Amino acid sequence: MTADAGTGTEEAADTDAATETGPADPGTAPAPEFRVRALPGIPEVRPGDDLAKLVAAAATSATGPTGRAGPALADGDILLVTSKVVSKAEGRVRHTAVPGDREAAIDEEAVRLVARRGPLRIVETRHGLVMAAAGVDASNTPAGTVLLLPEDPDASARALRAGLREVLGVNVGVLVTDTFGRPWRNGVTDVAVGAAGVRVLDDLRGARDTYGNALEGTVVAAADELAAAGELVKGKAAGLPVAVLSGLPQLVAPAGEEAGPGARELVREPAEDMFRLGTSEAVREAVTQRRTVREFTGAPVDPAAVRRAVAAAVTAPAPHHTTPWRFVLLESQAARTELVDAMREAWIRDLRELGGTAQAGGSGGHFTEESIAKRIRRGDVLRNAPYLVVPCLVMDGSHTYPDDRRNAAEREMFVVATGAGVQNFLVALAGEGLGSAWVSSTMFCRDVVREVLDLPADWDPMGAVAVGHAAAPPRQRPPRAAESFTVVR
Repeated sequence: MTADAGTGTEEAADTDAATETGPADPGTAPAPEFRVRALPGIPEVRPGDDLAKLVAAAATSATGPTGRAGPALADGDILLVTSKVVSKAEGRVRHTAVPGDREAAIDEEAVRLVARRGPLRIVETRHGLVMAAAGVDASNTPAGTVLLLPEDPDASARALRAGLREVLGVNVGVLVTDTFGRPWRNGVTDVAVGAAGVRVLDDLRGARDTYGNALEGTVVAAADELAAAGELVKGKAAGLPVAVLSGLPQLVAPAGEEAGPGARELVREPAEDMFRLGTSEAVREAVTQRRTVREFTGAPVDPAAVRRAVAAAVTAPAPHHTTPWRFVLLESQAARTELVDAMREAWIRDLRELGGTAQAGGSGGHFTEESIAKRIRRGDVLRNAPYLVVPCLVMDGSHTYPDDRRNAAEREMFVVATGAGVQNFLVALAGEGLGSAWVSSTMFCRDVVREVLDLPADWDPMGAVAVGHAAAPPRQRPPRAAESFTVVR
């Protein structure tokens, strides 16, 4: 690679670096190489300027890639253009009379908050890009203004490519670039936000390396690598917004054709995005996405995922440094059926013999067989779930007092801790992509549950959790204002 930020006339400043492709005999073929150089002569761009003509003029007055006279653009070259000059030409300039105007611009450009730390926001833009401040930038623009990203960077790249073909008669690829930070990596780098006539992804899946190993997941973000190479010679404050890369014509589409859908192809689909939220945002999302799921698909539940959820559950706060939770995992169909059948019989018996009052039935009289059957059907969520968990309360380590008041408070304290453990469990299941429904049934027939599951006499079943893959997304739930549930003193 040759990186030359000068005028192209100082050949002594060029440095070539060859990249070999494997352990093959180095004498059998020339090592591949490419050149990247800044294109000087681009004036200050203003709204309404024809960027293609400005680039063409600079390319015509510059020298070629070897320093010889001639246009600095040729067929197969790739033009790397900083998004700021595209935004300026397209009038994507916003005046910011007060500091809040920039925040308002970010609000307009963002469609989703990914993370927030103090004033810094990482957001998803209308283009699908996830970046700081929606790309709203106050650098390289007059004071009191900010630049927004181009409305459609791919369309901007296509227009620039077509304009250069019309003015200079050359077939070049075009990348519109912008600066991004990356998760887990310090520093920023340029990436492609718009593309025309460039193969943005180099899909090597199905090929073999020089040792014969099959490449199964290798899809190279070629456009981002090209963008980063261009930034090495453009810089951030050198007044060189355009670079030209030569030597990789295989990445450029023939004249009149486009290579794929543009830089949009680089945006990962939401369903494949494992890092869609920031840390604290993910925690809040997990809590709010914990929804009661009553219908499941037939897909099996991964027992390891349930155990990970249990490990999260038992981090809940507990009194007296105790661990008052036990989780009974019903992984076999036989165990689930035996439990649900036994609970069903106990429930029917209660409804027929003990619960036929206004308090139990809400009708002021004994239950009919029809009303009993209707109530029993509510337990179908447990019967149809592919996996059941019975959380139990144990009072190991609890204190005993000489009066009922304090003993009752002691038990309530342990019950609250168990509720926290169950909530942790449900939230963790949501984080594993599993739906769940907590049902209180086991609390009304604890002796039956203990007998069927062969549990110790001091284990108190605290409901049952149906677990599985949701058959349909939950309905949207309107947000609840904290003020409706708080009292401030």
